Parts: sequence; structure tokens; C-alpha cells
Amino acid sequence: MASDKSGSLTFFTPEIIEGAAAQLFDAGISAGFPSPAEDLHEQHLSLDEELVKNKETTFYARVSGQSMIGAGLDDNDLLVIDRSLEPVNNKIAVCFLDGEFTVKRLRVSDGEVWLQPENPSYPIINITEDNNFLIWGIVTNVIKKV
Repeated sequence: MASDKSGSLTFFTPEIIEGAAAQLFDAGISAGFPSPAEDLHEQHLSLDEELVKNKETTFYARVSGQSMIGAGLDDNDLLVIDRSLEPVNNKIAVCFLDGEFTVKRLRVSDGEVWLQPENPSYPIINITEDNNFLIWGIVTNVIKKV
């Protein structure tokens, strides 16, 4: 996986490796009462196949900061970003704003674009024609360490 540090995000490109699949037990693991182990059936699962729909336009980036904690994006989480998806209202997007990358929720209304953090300690950003602004990609998944 190749990486490139840019502003507060570090970007990675996916490297799909044939046959690199982890074991998956398809019965599900109970988060309530324990279930009998004999119901487990082993299969193989590739996270790249599950998370990457378009290899040419998909990238990973690490979250840096706390502005999106309300959306479940914590510092050091790994984002899966697809550049081929259409940016629409309410999607979480990675944007290039005035020389830096940021991840925020898109708010589009009456021809205006706003970048909304998911932490009340951070201000909502109104995008104007004075900004150097580009929606770089849409976040499709987040990978967390527990």
C-alpha cells in the first residue's frame, strides 16, 4: 500500500492481492446471549473486495483530529474514500480547502455549500467563491481499532 502525507490526512492507495482473504465465520457472533459454536461455518473474506468497489478511484486516509467524532470518525481511524461517487447533501466528504485536506459532512442548500463538523467545538464552514475548494472524494467506510 503506497502512502502520501498531505496536510492533516495521510493517503494510501489500495493494493488488492489475489487470494489474500481472512477467515469468516458466517453465523454471526452474538452481541447478546452466547450462541452454540457448532453453528459456525467457515468461509473466506477479502476486506478489499468488501470495501473497495472501484480500485482506480478508491483511496484510504487516516483521520487526524476530533472534528468528526459525532459521526464516529475518531483520531487515527482509517477512511475508505471513493473519488467516483457523486457528492450530495449529507454525505461525508474529504475536501481540499485553501491548501489543506479536511473531512466534513456536506451541506448543500440553495446553491450554497457548507462543511459541517460533527463536534460542536468546531465551526461550520461556509464555502464561498473566495475559497480554493474541491470535493476530493466521498467516505464510504471507516476502519477502527478497538
